[in-house]
Amino acid sequence: MKILYISPENTVGTLTLWKKEHESRGNECRTVTFFKSPKNFEEDICLDLPFNFTKTWLAKIRNLVYKQYRGKDGYFKEKKGYPPIRKSEGWFDASFFKFKDWLWRPIVEQAILEYNLYDFDVIHFESGSDFLKNEFFVKELHNRGKKIIAHYHGEDLRASGVMPIMDALTDLNLTNEVDLLEKHPNLDYLFLPFDTSQFSPKRSINEKVRVSHAPTNRFYKGSDIIIPICERMASEGLIEFDLIENLHHTIALERKAKSDIFIDQIGDKGGWGYGMNSVESLSMGVCTLTEMNKKYQSFIPNHPFINVNEKTFESVLLNLIADRKKILSSSIAAKKWVSENHDIKQVSIKLYDYYRQMGLLV
Repeated sequence: MKILYISPENTVGTLTLWKKEHESRGNECRTVTFFKSPKNFEEDICLDLPFNFTKTWLAKIRNLVYKQYRGKDGYFKEKKGYPPIRKSEGWFDASFFKFKDWLWRPIVEQAILEYNLYDFDVIHFESGSDFLKNEFFVKELHNRGKKIIAHYHGEDLRASGVMPIMDALTDLNLTNEVDLLEKHPNLDYLFLPFDTSQFSPKRSINEKVRVSHAPTNRFYKGSDIIIPICERMASEGLIEFDLIENLHHTIALERKAKSDIFIDQIGDKGGWGYGMNSVESLSMGVCTLTEMNKKYQSFIPNHPFINVNEKTFESVLLNLIADRKKILSSSIAAKKWVSENHDIKQVSIKLYDYYRQMGLLV
């Protein structure tokens, strides 16, 4: 089987992980990204297209533009619809995307020819994103009888929406975000994959409990609540606080692994519960705090997280640092659960079940 991934970027390294897993099963796999990974994850075919909105200054400009359309929350405001539809929201928006696609098209067409991108059996569109707004690539794939999968990861569906032609042509829609199941009538769930075997669980606690927080986006993570409380507790000598931010991914992992407690997020601004940040900390056997709303807890009732919210966060953290045995027991439970649910070998079993349902395997 020949498997192709099309993605804006290799955001958290899962493209590399999937490529290795598919190839270990005897399949051919290529990954095509629009932009270089901001965290320097391994690239396969990177087109390095212009207008890379993973760059901070471009993201800020985009947000300012969308404030004219969506109000104070700008680009981060969730779109309405079931599912929300990806479309231009004004003259400037439409003109920009028309110009962008004009720039991108010759680069994309050259890549299609050079790498024989029509010659794959199944194509995963990460973030539900075709190369261009006219969706010419997915239309041609459908005409050639290829299997098409759209995989939504959060902001792509919440703030952007589905590309309408792709949404009509997909054979399968996937997500690893529970809240997105309420934003699309035809989504299936797949746990976020990770190589959980690369870390060993913690066996001891630092003399002074080390607490870390690693926001990729402070707005989404509720960092305005987390950071002041942790900094105050650190100034009082209760904890050592490590704010892990804007670092090479390898360095970020090294610092996270030294933590006794990791705090993922408070609030549901950027999706419910947890993401790769927590999958990493759980794999390290680090006691992990995050906010799990009632719907998420019902979806995965056996989760190992210590549940916090804006009102309970400080008291829960204070009680936890006074109970080192609880930190260690949480560490053991974390490692066991994440290995059973998020390890790439376990997640791939489910994906290949979906392949069978699509008629790709017998």
